[in-house]
Amino acid sequence: MQRQIFTEDHAAFRETVRTFLAKEVTPYYEQWEKDGIVSRDAWRAAGRQGLLGLAVPEEYGGGGNPDFRYSAVLAEEFTRAGAAGLALGLHNDIIGPYLTSLGTDEQKRRWLPGFCSGEIITAIAMTEPGAGSDLQGIRTTAEDRGDHWLLNGSKTFISNGILADLVIVVAKTTPEGGAHGLSLLVVERGTDGFERGRNLDKIGQKSQDTAELFFNDVRVPKENLLGELNGAFVHLMTNLAQERMGIAVAGIAAAEHLLEITTDYVKEREAFGRPLSKLQHIRFEIAEMATECAVTRTFLDRCIVDHSDGKLDAVHASMAKWWATELQKRVADRCLQLHGGYGYMTEYRVARAFTDGRIQTIYGGTTEIMKEIIGRWLLG
Repeated sequence: MQRQIFTEDHAAFRETVRTFLAKEVTPYYEQWEKDGIVSRDAWRAAGRQGLLGLAVPEEYGGGGNPDFRYSAVLAEEFTRAGAAGLALGLHNDIIGPYLTSLGTDEQKRRWLPGFCSGEIITAIAMTEPGAGSDLQGIRTTAEDRGDHWLLNGSKTFISNGILADLVIVVAKTTPEGGAHGLSLLVVERGTDGFERGRNLDKIGQKSQDTAELFFNDVRVPKENLLGELNGAFVHLMTNLAQERMGIAVAGIAAAEHLLEITTDYVKEREAFGRPLSKLQHIRFEIAEMATECAVTRTFLDRCIVDHSDGKLDAVHASMAKWWATELQKRVADRCLQLHGGYGYMTEYRVARAFTDGRIQTIYGGTTEIMKEIIGRWLLG
């Protein structure tokens, strides 16, 4: 089915993204995978190409366009290219809204130009070794010391953790406040007491630096409080819908691309003297996956439009996230199986997609958390 949600401007932007990927990402990606980290040059190149800060006001060097469809195009093309390591979606769609919606004028002037140029790479540090998705379990503390906050604690599984120049840290500022005693503090590279642990060894997305972060008596200036004091819970909940939509968009794009690859493969690969595509079981497998992708795409495109119009709620974002990522996981598994032994070889795209995509049902809120959100809305 022909998609109806994009204009000629979106199509032109898609070509820009493809050109950027071909020139600045694909030729270097294998080396980044070996290094476990992408080059900072790629971030600066993305800034020059106008791929960073799409929704950031033009006065700070951004694109000035809050239309989420541009972010969807970016996510789709990066997914099709298998370039999960260069986490522009995290930077643009997750970190960006915190800075633009919560930042003071002074903070915006200080951080957003570098955010848009690629000179400042960002991360958000929420997850802790013992907390996971439970905000009430956060132990990192920030004590009010008059002209600064004294930050202590640790975080783990932080995407962009090694490269990040600016980290939004979720910390407990009112111990007795539970989830409503948390605040967002911005910690900048080079601050005394801020240390990075190891670049974590993951099963997929090898070039995406994911790290442990440690804060030992870190003096965070009062002017680095982002948003309201003790307002982190509300701030986090407000931005989660967009985070989950970004993950969902990548999920359906990955499933569709894997289906394309596998459809071509079974047409060429022979068994018992004829192409695999002539076997009824193979045709049924392809038919089932194609139907599931088509139905999911219709729902996702509706969610993309609703979100662009400011109408998407947390419940439908949760539906999109869990369904699209679980579909991605199922399709990756089935496509790998249809590739046979070759599917297990990392030189084949399906193998890398299988491992790279496995995190999709976990980060941004697990499938189980998504179902809990939906269930509470339906049943109270």
